[in-house]
Amino acid sequence: MDESTPPPPEAGSPPPPPPAVPAAILGSPTDFLKGVVGKRVVVRLTSGVDYRGVLSCLDGYMNIALEQTEEHVNGRVTNQYGDAFIRGNNVLYISAAESI
Repeated sequence: MDESTPPPPEAGSPPPPPPAVPAAILGSPTDFLKGVVGKRVVVRLTSGVDYRGVLSCLDGYMNIALEQTEEHVNGRVTNQYGDAFIRGNNVLYISAAESI
């Protein structure tokens, strides 16, 4: 082990915290949402159902339009839709399904 390699953690000790990332690098939620329009996303509803598709558009109420949409329940594809419209009050989160 050389000087640049940190020693291994002791057994039972908590893992070290992740390195701090300045907020300017992460951007705001609005920046994220603008960046994923036209890309594949995962939309999780408050019911636990996931919708995966291409984010066509969304508004200030988080109403979402998806294209090439798949509905996933308990990890399994249950339906496929060409276009899907999701009312914003049902949305728990939106996640990028590909790098942005």
